[in-house]
Amino acid sequence: MEPITLRDWEDGDLPLLQASLGDPAMTRYLGGPESPEQIGARHQRYVALAGTGTGHMLVILVGREQEAAGSVGFWDKEWQDELVYEMGWSVLPAYQGRGIATRATILGIEHARSDGRHRYVHAFPSVDNAASNATCRKAGFTLLGEYDFEYPKGHLMRCNDWRFDLRAPAPDTGPAV
Repeated sequence: MEPITLRDWEDGDLPLLQASLGDPAMTRYLGGPESPEQIGARHQRYVALAGTGTGHMLVILVGREQEAAGSVGFWDKEWQDELVYEMGWSVLPAYQGRGIATRATILGIEHARSDGRHRYVHAFPSVDNAASNATCRKAGFTLLGEYDFEYPKGHLMRCNDWRFDLRAPAPDTGPAV
């Protein structure tokens, strides 16, 4: 199993964001690709997030060469009258199907746990996104139900609400993480 590590998002990570959020296939469950301007603004938010105390955006590094394979992050969200973390991830096509999203999500959960600010982290993948829903299940999230979300603005999507209790035992990441 190839090693996986995470590091904070940096100024030089804009091409990774362009490859994920600018790609129609990568964003088919998110309302389609973002414009270059939207991606640039999001990149600046990701760079700044680590210093805000409200979450982290992390780059997934894979293999001995530490190749950037995608991202995982968590941020504050008010959900059902409670402040929680919301978590999301993205793995580039060349790295999909190798368990990287699940392992990176588990590592992201540990980052959120170490922040210690909230009890729960939620993920809200589209009900149609089989891969992201499988990642939630394999990473130890509990399915709470389906909800409608407006994302992006003007686009209604049906999502599953998956929750992970950060007070629960850490999930097993397997060898070589």
